[in-house]
Amino acid sequence: MATKLTRRHFVELCAGSTAALGLSLFKHPEFERLFADALSEVPVIWFQGSGCNGCSVSALNSFPVTIQDLLLSEVVSGQHVSLRFHNTVMAAQGDLAMSALYDTETGPFALVVEGGVPLKDGGFYCEVGEKDGHGIPMAETIERLGRKAIATIALGTCASSGGISASPPNPGEVVGIAEFYKQKGITTPVINVPGCPPHPDWFVGTLAQVLIGGAESVKVDKDLRPTAFYGKLIHDQCPRRGQFANGKFATNFGDPDCLYELGCKGPITHADCNDRLWNNKTRWCIEAGAPCIGCAELAFPAGLGPIHEPIDLTADQTLDKAAIGLASAAVLTTAVIAATRGKSGSSAH
Repeated sequence: MATKLTRRHFVELCAGSTAALGLSLFKHPEFERLFADALSEVPVIWFQGSGCNGCSVSALNSFPVTIQDLLLSEVVSGQHVSLRFHNTVMAAQGDLAMSALYDTETGPFALVVEGGVPLKDGGFYCEVGEKDGHGIPMAETIERLGRKAIATIALGTCASSGGISASPPNPGEVVGIAEFYKQKGITTPVINVPGCPPHPDWFVGTLAQVLIGGAESVKVDKDLRPTAFYGKLIHDQCPRRGQFANGKFATNFGDPDCLYELGCKGPITHADCNDRLWNNKTRWCIEAGAPCIGCAELAFPAGLGPIHEPIDLTADQTLDKAAIGLASAAVLTTAVIAATRGKSGSSAH
């Protein structure tokens, strides 16, 4: 008896056969386009700018929802993502790659931007593609795409606020996507998914929500971050929170006490790292004995001070004042001890 082959099963069969043969769908754009039509596609343009590709590495390591699930299966019922352009992972190059970009922007699409936008000298310091023998500035492309996209996800802290790329003296005059849109009068919704890099779940979950209910369905905070992922303070979820409240602070890495004096930015950082865990749900920074560096905040890195120096908590109205007093006293005590030792050392010489 013949078995009916549904269009969905055909998609899975083709994807499985391609994987078994060790082939990449990105190397066969026409074939991929034909069988992917079995599901309702959501075209995505993923454009990289002034950054390090770390956000792509993180997102491509999504688990348990893998990047294969994201691109070939249903992210939400009846829909899957069709990644049409990605500077790094697409096999196409040159005119073929740019054609994929131009073809996609003729219809509805979601825009993912990774990396900041350099504005210095007309955007000369980040160019992708050529036209009439000249490089095309990222700023020019993002302005065009931004006006057409149904929504923009700024992936990573560089895309959200400039991040490391915009750190002083910021020679490239790099800005984040929201600021760039503001300067250009672009009204397309922007959702920031900061992190250096961001957790894969933050990106996949945000994209899924956009597919389900549109960009307006994503509840965001004042920094345009989804509150579903950035609604909690690292400090309030920290297993060493009790040590902070009791004024017990680590002075060396490896000590079991609060890492505040070693530069932990948990008291001002909003993210759910302890729930998500990293490296295939293995552990997170503080569990591994490292202080939170605050990479999910738009002020990261320059606005948070040196990574391994404590931050000033006296201006934060959300924290326990008694705990802040203990922390401040501990920092002062440490400084006095260090100064005393320095003087003793000088006298010995």
